[in-house]
Amino acid sequence: MGNPFVHLDLSTSDPVAAKQFYGAVFDWKFLEFPQMNWTGIDVGKGVGGGLGPKQDPQQPTSWTAYVAVDDVRATMSKAAENGATVIVPYMEVPGMGWLGVFVDPQGGTIGVWQSANPTPPEAEEVEEAPAKKPAAKKKPAPAKKKAAPAKKAAPAKKKPATKPVAKKKKKR
Repeated sequence: MGNPFVHLDLSTSDPVAAKQFYGAVFDWKFLEFPQMNWTGIDVGKGVGGGLGPKQDPQQPTSWTAYVAVDDVRATMSKAAENGATVIVPYMEVPGMGWLGVFVDPQGGTIGVWQSANPTPPEAEEVEEAPAKKPAAKKKPAPAKKKAAPAKKAAPAKKKPATKPVAKKKKKR
């Protein structure tokens, strides 16, 4: 399978304003890394990212997507051999991993990321456990004896008829 997108970074001239804007628009949590002058973006699920100041004043404010690779140096070399302009050839992010950034021949900027803590390979499919033995067939329950026919009920006794009470006519 191909290399997945794993991270997005925003380079901006005003990181504080960017955090205020994106915090108001999306339900993102920001994680400060002052030693790196960078802010992580926790989006909850999916691809997260970060934001920080531009690396160069002429750099436009823009988002850069990062793709997971096994070896940043080898990928950057391959990109350069195929016409990319390398911007960041290799940079360590202490305790997290390594990155590189290049501009493709069409002018698109993209980054590559090698994690210091790669996710474990997908678990191989485990053979299913053998099916349980089918349950023993139950013996049919013995037939119930037929109930004796119900006796006819005795006819109900009739109540004596009562005469309706005559209503008196009102005088006008």
